[in-house]
Amino acid sequence: DDPRHNLDVALRRALILADAIARKDRRDVEGELDLLIESQRGRVADLKQTLAGLLAGTRLVGQRLRDQRIVVLGAGSSAIGISDQLVTAMVADGGELEAARRAIWLVDSEGLVHKGRPHLDATKSRYARPSEELAAWTLGGPAGLVDVVSHVRPTVLIGTSAQPGAFSEPIVRSMASGVDRPMIFPLSNPTSKAEAVPADLLAWTNGRAIVATGSPFADVSVHGRPVRIGQCNNAFIFPGIGLGVWVGRARYISDAMFLDAARALAAAVSDRDLAENALYPSLTRIRDISHSVACAVIRRAVS
Repeated sequence: DDPRHNLDVALRRALILADAIARKDRRDVEGELDLLIESQRGRVADLKQTLAGLLAGTRLVGQRLRDQRIVVLGAGSSAIGISDQLVTAMVADGGELEAARRAIWLVDSEGLVHKGRPHLDATKSRYARPSEELAAWTLGGPAGLVDVVSHVRPTVLIGTSAQPGAFSEPIVRSMASGVDRPMIFPLSNPTSKAEAVPADLLAWTNGRAIVATGSPFADVSVHGRPVRIGQCNNAFIFPGIGLGVWVGRARYISDAMFLDAARALAAAVSDRDLAENALYPSLTRIRDISHSVACAVIRRAVS
């Protein structure tokens, strides 16, 4: 019954319907919705503006996305969708496809996804780590998140696991020991499912963490300064994509459109936002942001 959830669902349906209409399948749009929902589920529901947030985050730390080491907790459709988008962005930034995939470590309920595991499905297998990599690690059993963080020393940690508290103090402190400004995204929602709460993440890193969440959280005071916690809110991108698809008369929604939409959102993050460690703009600017996203989608549609 959370109104934010209802808005999120409505925006997803609007985008799917826009896709159906853009495909000019007007004869039976409603009959196609179920199929479109299933086919778009991974790409639409998993977007969550994660890519835009990481683009803003790398801008804040003065680095490139393709140079990050990214650990993702969870290996379901959300994790795979996010990973695929990150790889697309890294390749678009001049990186090699295999190098981009090697920059991502997936951890699921069985531990690190690696090639030595039996019955690995196709979506996970493209991110499976080589068995030789684990052979060089000192392990007492399957490589869990704490082991992966210790050995990989990631710059980015993303949570899609719906396991509250999964980003524990020892894990976060271990990550922070190896990187000056760790980017930590506990994206699971609702709030009760978040892998960690921003106040803890900032406390455990002495205010150095760059945090974005999947659920709304209040600002946090760090050393007397407010830190605004950016939310990966679908409202930032979905309306603009739907408008752009409709106005641009696009026949389908391409990965390039999602990438351009994410870039437009990242570009909307102001220096003032970054000064507050916020990776997303204020929702009060939603109309202007939707316009920018729509224009980006239209330019891609007609190119």
